[in-house]
Amino acid sequence: MIACTRRILALGFTIACVAGPAAADIKIAFIDPLSGGGAATGILAQKTHQFYIDAINAAGGLNGEKLELLSYDNKVNPQESLIQLKRALDEGARYVVQGNGSSVALAITDAVQKYNERNPGKEVLFLNYAAIDPALTNEKCTFWHFRFDADADMKMAALTDVIARDKKVQRVYLINQDYSFGKAVAAAANKMLAESRPDIKIVGDELHPLQKVNDFSPYVAKIKAAGADTVITGNWSNDMVLLIKAGKDAGLKVTWETYYGGSPGAVTAIGEAGVDTLKQVSEWHRNAAPELDATVAAFSKRYPGKENEYAYWRAKTMWDMFAAAAKKAQSNDPVKVARAMEGMKMTTSLGDVEMRADNHQLLQPLFVSTLARNVKYDSEGSGLGWKTDAKVEGKATALPTTCKMERPK
Repeated sequence: MIACTRRILALGFTIACVAGPAAADIKIAFIDPLSGGGAATGILAQKTHQFYIDAINAAGGLNGEKLELLSYDNKVNPQESLIQLKRALDEGARYVVQGNGSSVALAITDAVQKYNERNPGKEVLFLNYAAIDPALTNEKCTFWHFRFDADADMKMAALTDVIARDKKVQRVYLINQDYSFGKAVAAAANKMLAESRPDIKIVGDELHPLQKVNDFSPYVAKIKAAGADTVITGNWSNDMVLLIKAGKDAGLKVTWETYYGGSPGAVTAIGEAGVDTLKQVSEWHRNAAPELDATVAAFSKRYPGKENEYAYWRAKTMWDMFAAAAKKAQSNDPVKVARAMEGMKMTTSLGDVEMRADNHQLLQPLFVSTLARNVKYDSEGSGLGWKTDAKVEGKATALPTTCKMERPK
């Protein structure tokens, strides 16, 4: 009997037909935007995860078993994500990977929790590489969810520490996407700026539809009218690129304090106008270490082109830790892997990392960086690249948690 399964590969769809059962032993569902405004980010992440999965398989797999990445387009929509999650579970996935969209992550977390309660012995583990609403490792925490990116509050703490030392920052405009993550960024900015720089005035606090705005010029006009000298935004993918492009086109003179200034296409969009004004907080950038990591160089060779520029160092950390946990557990069972991953520590070329056991939040170094000239490695072939302003070691990023985790018996 021939079983045909749809796979989303690279930039399009193919139909793969295989005889009998799937060749891989461990199926991993990747549920992220592969079309629409978030596609550039989702497709780059898909390639990154496939790259590291291929490396694990080339080294013999996990405990002798091979991994297979099944990809599903969720269009950054929670309801569509749940439909795709059911498909993935029906196709035998035991691990779920997702990152773009905290509203999606919250929906998947809840669905995975309920599924595992109903299906003992067939549990599924959720590996979150980018959804950073703090709720996911606080009041919404669950044993079945592990986050490999710093949450919105951790990143804002790093940003505001740098902002607090810059006396040129006086009037700040907040613009964010209208969903759980964007609201979390705005809340954190309001709280932390009030604590560290009560003299700063918030002159605007705006939310806009997620990945649906094609022209940000009306928003830029509001920023100009408010007399802002600094903009703080958690925008990502198209919403990041189009926002800073509209600012450049309008001659907006502000400092951009961002979570995702390194989104695919962002440096190209802002160009020279971003020198010394476009900033980001991230777990990695191309000049964070003296030399590029060998896997970064290998990824660039496999996927050439500025649209494929490496961005997900946290994916490397995730797969390294996942493989180490499976080896430690001597099992690929999600429950045993999860227990082995709790409290795990590793040393990377950028510093020490640790998976907190109490709320499953990764602690890793964070870098606040600025787009600059005359750096060793540029971005998107622009001649401009990221220069570190400040580094926060992993342990120093830890924040209190309200998580009350229930573990399986």
